[in-house]
Parts: sequence; C-alpha cells; structure tokens
Amino acid sequence: MFARRFRCSSLALLALAVVPQVIGAQDFKKDVIYQIITDRFFDGDATNNDPPQSRGMYDPTKTNWQAYWGGDLKGIQDKLPYLHAMGVTAIWISPPVDNSNKPWMGPDGKPVPYLFAPYHGYGARDFTRIEEHFGDAKNDWVAFDNMVAAAHRLGIKIVVDFSPNDTNLIGTGEHGAVYDNEKLLGTYDNDTKHLYHHNGLLTDWTDPWQIQYCNVFGLADLDHDNPIVDSYIKKSITQFQDHGVDAFRIDAVKHIEWGWVYSLADTVHRHKPAYIFAEWFQDGLNDKFYPDAVKFSNHSAIPLIDYPLGLATRAAFAYNSSFALVQKTLDREDKDFADPNGLITFVDNHDIPRLLSINNNRHLLDEATAFVLTARGIPVVYYGDEHYEHNDTNKGHDPYTRPWMSSFAEDTVGFRLVQNLTALRRSNDALAYGTMTPRSVAQDTYVFERRFANDVILVAINKNETTAARLTGIASSLPAGSYADELGGLLQGVSLDVERGAAPEENLIASITLPPHSVSVWQHRTNANGPAVGALEPTEGEPGATVVLNGVRFGTRPGSVAFGSAGAKVVSWTDSQVTVRAPAAHDGTSTVRLTDDTGKATDAGAFTLHRARLIPVTFTVTNAPVSKNSAALYLTGDTAELAHEQTDTKLAPGPFLCPQAPTCFLDISVPAGATVHFHYFTVDKFGAVDWQEKEPHAYTVPAQGTGKALASIH
Repeated sequence: MFARRFRCSSLALLALAVVPQVIGAQDFKKDVIYQIITDRFFDGDATNNDPPQSRGMYDPTKTNWQAYWGGDLKGIQDKLPYLHAMGVTAIWISPPVDNSNKPWMGPDGKPVPYLFAPYHGYGARDFTRIEEHFGDAKNDWVAFDNMVAAAHRLGIKIVVDFSPNDTNLIGTGEHGAVYDNEKLLGTYDNDTKHLYHHNGLLTDWTDPWQIQYCNVFGLADLDHDNPIVDSYIKKSITQFQDHGVDAFRIDAVKHIEWGWVYSLADTVHRHKPAYIFAEWFQDGLNDKFYPDAVKFSNHSAIPLIDYPLGLATRAAFAYNSSFALVQKTLDREDKDFADPNGLITFVDNHDIPRLLSINNNRHLLDEATAFVLTARGIPVVYYGDEHYEHNDTNKGHDPYTRPWMSSFAEDTVGFRLVQNLTALRRSNDALAYGTMTPRSVAQDTYVFERRFANDVILVAINKNETTAARLTGIASSLPAGSYADELGGLLQGVSLDVERGAAPEENLIASITLPPHSVSVWQHRTNANGPAVGALEPTEGEPGATVVLNGVRFGTRPGSVAFGSAGAKVVSWTDSQVTVRAPAAHDGTSTVRLTDDTGKATDAGAFTLHRARLIPVTFTVTNAPVSKNSAALYLTGDTAELAHEQTDTKLAPGPFLCPQAPTCFLDISVPAGATVHFHYFTVDKFGAVDWQEKEPHAYTVPAQGTGKALASIH
C-alpha cells in the first residue's frame, strides 16, 4: 500500500553455474525474492514514458517524486541478466494493472503535490489490462509476457503485487472508476451496481470493522461480497496466472474482508500452481491485530510478510537494540504460526524508510541483509539495497524510500553478499527448510544455527562497530572439525574450530573471537538418513488439488503419500520433489505422511481438505447477545471451515463485526453447494465460552458467486 504517512483521522561462482530452471511455483522456501518498484528501476522503452491516454503524468527530470519517472517492464527485462548474476530467483514487481489516467488534483484544481500519479501501481482502474506507462499505449500484455518469458528462461520466478482491496482515489482523478477490459463497471460517486463500500474514511485504526470496510488513504473500497466484484477480481488474478505468473503478494490484506480472502486463495490454487503471500501491517508482537493475523495466516494458506520480525531486525541494526528482541520475536512467532519458514522476511521495503536513512552505516545494512538471508523465512531484498541506495529527504519516508535505481554495479559488497548467500540457500537445505536454534544471544552478538535433516549452517554476527567479541562454550550441531567462513571474509568473517561433545547436537566451540562489524557463516552437508520433507504446498484444497512436497532423500522410485488414512494419487516422484493429488476424504485437517519405497516414512505437515471450492458467504445474525464493547460473537458448525463444532477461538470463525449491535455479521468462505449447519456462541473477556446456541441453523451455499446467510437469535 502507498503513502502510509497519509493515514486518515503499512557463492558467486555457484550462482553463475546454476542451470536455469523454475522449480515448483508452489514452493518459494529456496528462493530469494527481489522487490522492484517498476517505475523506479530502469527505463527500457522511452516510447511509453508519456502515453496519450494519461499525458502529463511523467517527469523526465525525476524531481517530482509523485510522478512517473519512466521505469517499465522492458526495463526489468533488460536488467534480468544483472539479477541473475546476483543469484536472485524471484522478482516481486509493483502492481502492473492499468492505473488511473488522470492526475490526482486538489479542490483548487491544481495537482496535489504529495498525491499526483499512481506510479506505484496502487490506483487501479482496470485489473484486466497492463498500465500503459509500464507496457504500451494499447494496454496489452506484450511487454508483460516478454518479461515473464525472459525471466523464466533464466530460472527467475515472477511475483505480482496484487491489490484487490480498492481502486483509485475518490473525489479526484477518475473518482474510483473501475473498468473491465475498458468497459466501465462503475464509479464511486455513481455506484448503481453497489460495487463499493460507502462507509467513509478509515479513521479508527483499532476498529476491525473500519479496518475492513472503510476507505483506506482515500481510495475507493471495493465490496467483495458483490458477486460482480467477486467474479471480476478472481478473473483478474487467474488471468495473471494464465500469463505465467508464479506467485502473488496480496496488498493490504488486513483491509480486505478477511473471510473473502480465503476464497481468493482457493481460487488461485484451484486454477494453477502458485504461491501466495500477503501484507498485513503490524507494529510488532503487541499489535492489537496480531492474534487475528496469526489466525488468518494459519487457516487461509497465505503466509504473511513478517512485520514483527522485520521491525525487530531493524531495531537491532538501525537503532542498536539488543538481539534479544529479535530472538523473543522468533520464539513467539515460531510458536504461533503453523509454518514459520513460510513467512516473508525483510530489512527494507517500499512503505518504510530504508535502513540507511535511519542509520547511514553500510556495515549495518550488510549485516542485516546477511541475517535475513540466513534466518528462518523467505527473504526479500529491496531493490538498490545491494549498492546502498537511499534518499534521506523527510528522513527517508515515502516517497523517498523509492529512489531511482542509479547503478547496476556488480562489484559492491552488497551485491556479492546477496550473490553468495542466494547460492548457499540453493545448495544447503538448512537455510530453506531448517529449524532455527539460538546458540548465543546478546546485545551486539548473535549466534544461531539452522538444521534440516543432516545439513547444518551456523551464523555468527557481531554488530558492534569497534569492539571484537570473544565467545566461549557454544554448543553446535556442526561435526567436530575446522570450518572456513562461507563468505570468504567478505564481512570480516573468521574460521571456526569445533570440538567433539557428549552428543552430535552438543559439539563444542570452546572459544571464538568475532571481529567488529562481522558476519561469519559456516556449513556442513551430509546425506539424510531417510526422507525429510521441507515444504508442503499448498496447505488447503479440494479433492484432486495439486499438492507438492519438496525435501530430500525421497528416492527415485515412487513410494506413497497419505493424507491421514487416505492415500493420494502420485503424479510424479523424484528424489527431492513429489507431486500428488489430494484424495477424496472427510473434510478437515490431517497430517500428510510420505513413505519411500523402502518403507521409511516422515510427516510432511498439515493439510486442510475442503468438500468443494470455497464460496464467500456473509453470515448475519440479529438479536445477538452482545453489545459493541462486551462479549465477542463466534460461529461454529459441521464443516472444516466452521471448525467442526469446536469452540476454540483460534479455529472458529470470528469474532463477528457488530458496528450496529445487536446485529452482527462476518464473511466466511464455505464449500459450494453444501448445506451447512451452524450455531453461535459468545466468549467473555477472559476467553471463556459465555453462551452457546443449542439448536443449529441451516444454510445451503450457492454453487457459485457469493452468498448471504441470515439468522436470528431468540
């Protein structure tokens, strides 16, 4: 999302030697994602800089930070060799859909200085066409398709930033207008089809109803319960899949009807294999909506961008806080999230000041980047960090966090750091799939270990600028022996001696001295003793859904995969990847188990089976026994999506939104065509079930579109 400050009253050689191959779009754990603001990256086609339908929104001087500067899809394509040389395996591009054609003006008829042109992509007008500033004046897919094909030839996946919550600004420009292949569907101020929510501006960022149903930053908020909007957005996202997109970053998911998003993910996974992650902005672990974010991620099959860890990381490196905060965040999230390795990690992004704008010390940025590339989660490198781009105007806040990419040098420490660690990520599965164990945590020093099967990586960081740190008595799973720094001293790393301990997991580093501003990385690889699964994707779907298991030592001859007690059809089987079809079985969550052809078995993770495709339904209840500030209302029922009659609030849909109590409502995605039986219950402020309906309600879900279920409590 753009302009958070305007909230109303978020191994060099090995790298070059890798054979280009796009591996399993459903699994991104072995990838390093490079985030690009398309307009600010490289101008590959000057003919689209000032296109006829949106004339005057381009600034060739690059001094108006709210205008287009000329970066485009051809520019990204031209620089793919640079990204490939750096070892990048996926690129996340800003929203490429057709954006508002008219500049955003003030009430005096003059351009608004801080909101002028949607160069960032978050001012959509037509989700089915490509922005003319990024492609061509025909708004066709030629430039996009060329970029995707060129990226895939180099083994680079494409992640599209997809922003389905809203269209463009109301009260200016095109007044929120939305088109379908250039056919007008409606505008915010003439909304005869009820395509938008008309609840005013978001002013209370602690109110879950406002968070989901009000206009964010003045953008026209779409009503996804409207079947026209539902169909249109899902048509758009699957159209991107048909054009070769491998993954989606869902923008501002906290502001979309949460229950509807489950059906969006299901639509994507049903259409073609793809990975989905989402932005849910949080101010750390104490954010009011942290529990909601955890629940959403765990049950929607959509991992989140890891804001709590990202902010803790920035605090450690930019503000000199203790590494203890980083470890505290990891401990909490690893307990709460079903798949911590699937969370998306970062140092910088387009919504927050770059780390160098906070603390202009390249050592710290390199150390932070090394941490993110070796810690648990899927790492993102923000464009230009590899050669220290930053603009400190207004302390680096938006839009100054999005400067022009001024260099494509391949000799910086930052470039070589990413190059080395992306190669290591592909060669040692401990970085992609491993556990993360703290070995020493202090104010300035942090030693942690990643382990998967028999692969081990140990990382040691000293962020103190002037003082070396001598550490003693550190346990490690590295076998006894001597180890060279895998970065070759790039960040002042040192060699390591490990002594044999009482057990392999308790070998001993008797003493090591970490130089100032240093990062050392040591590794060991040994064949696993049997099969080990590192990724199961996706984690939800209907019978027949394509499910991929990635890992090691599966064997070259097919074994079997079971979802609970139900066997799955094997589609393909290699030593590191197995593809199966989800079996027809009772809906619900079960453990997936892989067994190789010798009988060795391993658990692969949990999978939730739906009876059928998911349809978003608005459940509305009148006479609910709540008031706006008292007990919270939940629902439970007889399907997996309704928690199979459980009243655990981490599973059951809710809490309901009650802006006009005692009438409450909630969007919930449920199986198409199913007759579901459900009843309501309340939870008091202590978390205990306070009241529960005895007699269930029944509702038959439509086969397509959206639905509305109305019940009254007597």
